[in-house]
Amino acid sequence: MSVVLGYDESPGATRALRVAIEVSAAFDEPLVLVYGAAAPGTLGEEYGAHHEAVREAGRVALDHAVRVADEADVRTTVEIIDQKPAQALIDAASRHGARFIVVGSWGESPMRGALLGSTPHKLLHLSSVPVLCVPTEP
Repeated sequence: MSVVLGYDESPGATRALRVAIEVSAAFDEPLVLVYGAAAPGTLGEEYGAHHEAVREAGRVALDHAVRVADEADVRTTVEIIDQKPAQALIDAASRHGARFIVVGSWGESPMRGALLGSTPHKLLHLSSVPVLCVPTEP
């Protein structure tokens, strides 16, 4: 089993990282750090450049998360997945036998999340794995 975390260095994800590390340590399970790197569009040179920039942003973000987890002696696996975040997390959870998926929240209202399709909102409706949604700090 494992704990899967969606991480992008947003304020909500930063707090979710701390919670995911606590949960991983408590269960003595590895932490799978996931970055959904689907770039908008599908064709052309512009898409390729944008896609690589998104993947590089993911690498930088996940490097930070690995350092924080290492300091807490939590084992990690890193995945940059070419899918939208919710689907990337669902797929990673399935592959790694996740106990939980942990995500941060931007403090959006339920209506805003439903209208804009936030990752936590999608996960709560699509995931067969329990989702731990961590609110941002006030």
